Amino acid sequence: MSATIEELKSIASPVVVDARGVSCPGPILAAKKQIGAVVVGNVMEVLATDSGTLKDIPAWCRKMGHDFLGSFEEAGSIHLFLRKAK
Repeated sequence: MSATIEELKSIASPVVVDARGVSCPGPILAAKKQIGAVVVGNVMEVLATDSGTLKDIPAWCRKMGHDFLGSFEEAGSIHLFLRKAK
């Protein structure tokens, strides 16, 4: 299930992981570290500049059972959204 860019931009994520300027595997490690702070059913936003994150985060979500909602790029940053499933 992928949300539109407008839907993604309207999400107020209680947990935002800022991994901009960090190369792979930094963003995925930061996301793994912060997912514990997310309540099941809530959304976490990951900010990154490494394009590899566009593959890594969705793959990690599939592996861990979380819902990857989608991503968009804006002002040089990649915004990725996932919903904690368990």
